[in-house]
Amino acid sequence: MPAEASSKSDSASARLSWVAALSVYRHPRVLGMLFLGFSAGLPFLLLFSTLSFWMSDVGVSVTTIGLFSWVGITFSIKVFWAPVVDRLSVPPFTTLLGKRRGWMLLAQIGIAAGLLGISYSDPLQDLESIVYFALLVAFASATQDIAIDAYRIEAVEQSLQGAMSGTYQVGYRIGLLVAGAGALYIAELVSWPAAYTTMAVFVGIGMVTVLIIREPEVSRDQATLQREAELLDPIEGLGLRKGRMHRIVAWFSGAVVSPLVDFFARNGKFALIILAFVGLYRLSDITLGVMANPFYNDIGFSKIDIANIAKVYGVAATLVGALLGGILVVRIGLLKSLLIGAMMVALTNLVFALLAVSGPDLTMLTLAISADNVSGGLAGSVFIAYLSSLTNTAYTATQYALFSSLFTLPGKIVAGGSGYVVEAAGYVNFFFYASALGIPAILLVLYLMYHERQKPAADPEA
Repeated sequence: MPAEASSKSDSASARLSWVAALSVYRHPRVLGMLFLGFSAGLPFLLLFSTLSFWMSDVGVSVTTIGLFSWVGITFSIKVFWAPVVDRLSVPPFTTLLGKRRGWMLLAQIGIAAGLLGISYSDPLQDLESIVYFALLVAFASATQDIAIDAYRIEAVEQSLQGAMSGTYQVGYRIGLLVAGAGALYIAELVSWPAAYTTMAVFVGIGMVTVLIIREPEVSRDQATLQREAELLDPIEGLGLRKGRMHRIVAWFSGAVVSPLVDFFARNGKFALIILAFVGLYRLSDITLGVMANPFYNDIGFSKIDIANIAKVYGVAATLVGALLGGILVVRIGLLKSLLIGAMMVALTNLVFALLAVSGPDLTMLTLAISADNVSGGLAGSVFIAYLSSLTNTAYTATQYALFSSLFTLPGKIVAGGSGYVVEAAGYVNFFFYASALGIPAILLVLYLMYHERQKPAADPEA
């Protein structure tokens, strides 16, 4: 669905009351995303901070622990096998359950098997085995993410995408808490192997959900089919026989080339504006996030203060923001919600400047964390809904994986220099700098809204 389609639901959604907008969370598929979000969030910390804690606890060197972070590269390159999830059938899973649910269940089996493998391995004696099991969990988890994202986009209409992303974020955060604090409690009270065995059992929540939900019905429009046929014409001209090589080239054209061509064909030159917006929307809060914990420590807050407010209370504030974002999309539409999210992220970063001036004041810390996490959760839900609106359901997994990879790239690049800004200008100026990084996103949202208003006049059929 092209970006312009987002406005078609804006006028209708604006007429809904707040009570009616809140009722969106009673939709069965919206509720189902809560459990799929949990299934997506559960493996993440079990590969990183929780596993690092276990290895450190038994005496594995910090150098080796550091090398394990490379497992995370799997999540950054999932776009390379997203076309396989989009197009390839894996009998009997896809035969019995359908494309999206089949891939989800297969991935969940891989996650559970990998976690059980880790639980039966000794980090000191079987480190190589843990590496292989961790790679299995990472690959299966990234594959599950691809399938869940595709399902989320295809399962409901555009007006419900904000609610779908909101409940997904809530479930994801709960999964992180279970894999983080929950695993640590079990490790302390019982043992580390028991903790990972329990986490493998929790993967069953996602499996049961997959068996309960229905496969979304998706059809490819005539324009998409025609475009794929046109891309195949040069291949036919190569004189390849109707054999294996022809099938491979044709599959690559349909699965990899067609999604890219489709996006630019639907949006024209305006696609470049859309991609710029995708890359810049989360730039401000990603940049601030890198320096948040060092700031809390440098300003004088204790670890207990940080744990109680920044971690526990902060997660709750994020969940509130995520759910509010879903309601806003239904109530006032997607583009207006994007504007509110962009402005909130930029403005709430300035609260940290006040905190830097006031010093280690717990009230100010609570205010800063509340403002930042609510705005971050809201912007996250709305932005996920926007990314979903950019996809064509013929290539949902591939296109969404591409967009989700793109939106973090500029933030990671710019955030890498955050420490230099702090050292050169101090925390107060850094927070002004982080806030200013949100201005391009605000301007681009306004341009998207202007472009949307102009479109009906130029194209009455739109």
